[in-house]
Amino acid sequence: MSSQVLDLLLRRCRLIHLDQPAETVDIAIQAGRIVAIAPHLDQSAQLELDIQEQMVSPPFVESHIHLDSALTAGEPRWNQSGTLFEGIEIWRDRKQSLTIKDVKQRAIATLKQQAMQGVLFVRSHADVSEQNLIALKGLLEVREEVKDWITLQVVAFPQDGVYDGSKNEELMEEALRLGVDVVGGIPHYELTREDGVRSIHRIFELAQKYDRLIDIHCDEIDDDQSRFLEVVAACALRTDMGARVTASHTTAFGSYNNAYAFKLLGFLQRTPINFIANPLINITLQGRADTYPKRRGVTRVKELWQQGQNVSLGHDCVQDPWYSLGTGNMLDVASMAVHVCQMTGTPEIDACYNMITWHGAKTLHIEDQYGVEVGKPANLIVLDAGDRYDAIRRRATVRYVISRGKLLAHTEPPNPQWKGESKDEG
Repeated sequence: MSSQVLDLLLRRCRLIHLDQPAETVDIAIQAGRIVAIAPHLDQSAQLELDIQEQMVSPPFVESHIHLDSALTAGEPRWNQSGTLFEGIEIWRDRKQSLTIKDVKQRAIATLKQQAMQGVLFVRSHADVSEQNLIALKGLLEVREEVKDWITLQVVAFPQDGVYDGSKNEELMEEALRLGVDVVGGIPHYELTREDGVRSIHRIFELAQKYDRLIDIHCDEIDDDQSRFLEVVAACALRTDMGARVTASHTTAFGSYNNAYAFKLLGFLQRTPINFIANPLINITLQGRADTYPKRRGVTRVKELWQQGQNVSLGHDCVQDPWYSLGTGNMLDVASMAVHVCQMTGTPEIDACYNMITWHGAKTLHIEDQYGVEVGKPANLIVLDAGDRYDAIRRRATVRYVISRGKLLAHTEPPNPQWKGESKDEG
C-alpha cells in the first residue's frame, strides 16, 4: 500500500466470515471503501480505532419491516385481540389520516434507531391499498434522503389484497411506475383462493414487465389449507426467477401435515427462492385461535435451512397495530429464532446470526455490495462480543457502526458495577 494517510483504520479486529474461521486483522478504509485487510497494517489514519479483538461483522440486514406503520401503536386504538386481522382493521383506520410528513418522520426515526443498532440494509413494505399512495410516496422520499447512510428497498404491498373490488391492481402498477424496488402481495387475504392464485400470477407478470424483485406475504395464517407457497414455488420454477423471489412469513407451513410438508420441501429444492421468518411477530400473532396445545406459529425455519434454502429474518413491526413492542434490534430477532425454532446447537445459533447478515443480503439481492472484503463499500459493525454465540446470548451492544466508510454511530456498552458488601468465605 501507499503511504497516504487513510480515512479510517480499525486495529485488532476479530473479523468473522460466513464459511471460514474468524481472524484477527487490521482493516483500512479510504474513500468509502475497504482498501486493505491484513494481520498488521503499517499505516496511519485520520481516525484510528483499537477494536481490542472484539467481533467485527458485516452490518445487520433487516429483511422485512413495515416502516409506514412504525411507531403508531395505540393509534387510533390498541389491538386488544392481538390478531393479524384486528391489526389490519386498525391500520385501515389509521392510514386514512396519513400524510407524507407523518410517514417520513416515523420512518426516518425508526431507521435511525435501527442504524444505531447496526442495521444498514432494510427492506420495507409500503401499503399501496390507499388511493393516494401516501405511504409509498413517503417511503420513496425517505429512500432518497437516507441513501448516504443506509440502503432502503421499498416493496409495493397491497395490504387489502390485489383483487378486493377496489382499484388496488391499478395502484400496484402505478407504484411500479413510481419506482419501487420490489413487487409484493398477500394471497391469503384475497377474497377467494382463486383470487389468491390469480394475484400471484399477476405479481410475477408485473415483476417481469418492470424487472423487479418479488416479496410476497405468503400464508401468514394458521390455516393448514392455506397453500399459496406451492403456487409461488411453481411460478418461480417456471419463470426461472427463483433467486429474485421471496416468500415472507409462510407460517401455515408450521401447520401442514408432514406428508404434504415433506412433498413441498422437495418441490422447494428445485428453485432457489428465499424465505423470511419474523419470529417476534409470528409468535405473537399466530396461534391466537388455539387453546392448548398452542402452535408456535413460525415457519419450518430449521428444515428449510437444513436443506439449503436461503432463510433470513425480519423484525416486521416496531410499535404498530400488530406489535406494540420492539426497538428494531436484530439480535432480539435472532435470539427469538434460536428459541422458537429450537436452533440451540452451536452451528444452528451461528446460522441464526447469519440469517440477519449474509442470508439477508442474499434475500435483498445485494451480495455484490455486501461483506467485509477488499474493494467493497466499507459497511461494518463492531460488537461488544467475541463470537456469534456471545453476541446473541447477551444481545451484545453494537459499539461502532461504520457506514460508507464513516463512523455513523458509537455506543458504549453498559458497565454495571457491584456495590453491595461481600463477606469473606471461611
